Amino acid sequence: MLLTLTTTHRPATDLGHLLVKHPDRVQSFDLPAGAAHVFYPEADEARCTAALLVEVDPLKLSGGRKNRAPEGFALGQYVNDRPYAASSLLSSALAKVFRSALRGESRDRPELAASAIPLAVRVPVLRCRGGAELAVRIFAPLGWTVTAAPIPLDETFPEWGDSRYVDLTLTGTLRLADALNHLYVLLPVLDDAKHYWVAPDEVDKLLRAGAGWLAGHPERALITRRYLAHRRALAGEAMARLTELRLADEPAADDSIEPATGEAAAVDDVRRASLAVRRREAVLAALRDSGASRVLDLGCGGGALLTALVADRRFTEVVGVDVSDRSLGLAARRLRLDRLPERQRDRIRLWQSALTYRDDRLRGYDAAVLMEVVEHLDPPRLPALEDAVFGHARPGTVVVTTPNVEYNVRYEGLEPDRFRHADHRFEWTRAEFAAWVERVAAAHGYTSVLGGVGDDDPEVGTPTQMAVLTRADRDERADRRDRNDSNDRKEATNR
Repeated sequence: MLLTLTTTHRPATDLGHLLVKHPDRVQSFDLPAGAAHVFYPEADEARCTAALLVEVDPLKLSGGRKNRAPEGFALGQYVNDRPYAASSLLSSALAKVFRSALRGESRDRPELAASAIPLAVRVPVLRCRGGAELAVRIFAPLGWTVTAAPIPLDETFPEWGDSRYVDLTLTGTLRLADALNHLYVLLPVLDDAKHYWVAPDEVDKLLRAGAGWLAGHPERALITRRYLAHRRALAGEAMARLTELRLADEPAADDSIEPATGEAAAVDDVRRASLAVRRREAVLAALRDSGASRVLDLGCGGGALLTALVADRRFTEVVGVDVSDRSLGLAARRLRLDRLPERQRDRIRLWQSALTYRDDRLRGYDAAVLMEVVEHLDPPRLPALEDAVFGHARPGTVVVTTPNVEYNVRYEGLEPDRFRHADHRFEWTRAEFAAWVERVAAAHGYTSVLGGVGDDDPEVGTPTQMAVLTRADRDERADRRDRNDSNDRKEATNR
């Protein structure tokens, strides 16, 4: 089976740097079911084409199993289309041969790896269950111009009609990493027959490769179901995790309320804008009071809070974490990372991570912020967030803000029983939020202080609820660190 990848970016031979495969050499790689070869049919400054050829050994593919004939006849495990038609075997070869390119990494051309370049991909023979129309529906929403030409069963007998295969060509201007990840996921989806057992870790592989595009794809349900070999439980888990992805440019929690009209509308606009600012100021004040210098913004979205954190020099390391790759891209643009001096840029990290899964990178920080985040999770997912943040990452201080549902009656135009934002899965009363904070603090060794942000209504409280949770052993460790610093200074003075 064959796949070719062409660029006309000048100098086009930079494609070799991005793929980490030299255009002047043929390189071969062992695969569990055969071998893969990379070579360049053309390579000059104007145009460069890299070809991936996968040779499948039917004996290796069968693994010696004689009990099942996948193609429906006795010799099906030895005589089939796997050596010739693109399938999950080609997808696996992409993952092994172009590993760093799939991750968007390039030691020699990092700026080019992060840039969109003109690309043309051709897969001459792709088994496409659903026909050429499905190939268009799958690839076109991702920015590709798609040509999927059905291959006739026999050119000498056109009356026999078309085969199940298409000759697929994709053209577009994309990052190479995005293009490879599209192919890695979607080639086996169109084939709809994986050559290996689909284990639970395939969900993580799908979400990693689909970061930034799968959650918003109009065919995400079909893609998820087919990629996971129609295993209902795994597909359900993947879809549940995809629904946790927020839109990257999500507004503040109370910005989606349908506005009132006239004078009331003007008052509400000012109130909502003021609340967003006051919320950030309250969070920043809590972080300053905690003495934190290394801070995590969990669920950072488009980077509104990150901008304020970076502007305060007392925060020596600022990390924005979000499950959405698009959100992180917006945050990077808002922070103007590409224009910052190196010293300031080194203070900032943007990491993709799901807050309902443990991530060792998040451990050891002074403080973390969950600003208008928890209400976007389905309630059954909250224990996973609690474990990941309070049980595993265990920052010294955690600042949490969330809407106060009791205050909703004060918003003009907000109908009863409606939340402030279309993506909210719940909104807590003050008693419910206090109970949650108390339970989490007791379970994970934190103390807590409750407060609010915004005008305090004597009947319904403040529009935003806030809690500051401090790890119970933090003060003791801070005192010990201060004593050690003092002793170090004394020793330096004596010397």
